[in-house]
Amino acid sequence: MPDKSRQRKVGTATLRDGSRIPIIRKKITHVKRHHSERFKRVKEAWRKPRGIDNRTRRRFKGTRAMPKIGFGTDRRTRNRLQTNGLYKFTIKNEKELEALLMHNDQYCAEIAACVGQKMRIVLIERARQLGVRVVNAKGRLRSVEAE
Repeated sequence: MPDKSRQRKVGTATLRDGSRIPIIRKKITHVKRHHSERFKRVKEAWRKPRGIDNRTRRRFKGTRAMPKIGFGTDRRTRNRLQTNGLYKFTIKNEKELEALLMHNDQYCAEIAACVGQKMRIVLIERARQLGVRVVNAKGRLRSVEAE
């Protein structure tokens, strides 16, 4: 498990019982794939080394770190947003937005990238009526200038 100096508090989350707990991100540095710096064809995305003589798999001194179970985040705060401590739910239409009506204390809406400007305006107005927070409410809204 990482030491306390590498942990950072990024926000707070409200649980179902009303108690508030801090959202803590433990691992700050990204775990890179073995030999990704040596060969261009080997990307940085983590893959477990499986070779019989592999130094990283055998955890030799001086080799790069492998991810461990201790790097995981708290189950109660996993996948929550850092800004408001809510879960994010992607919406594309009004029906999906109205599904969040009873869960607006735990979930906030994110309008999908495929939604156009007209529908986006309708969804933002409807979310305001329902009391649902929209994460990207200001995205793709150009002010219409009077001609």
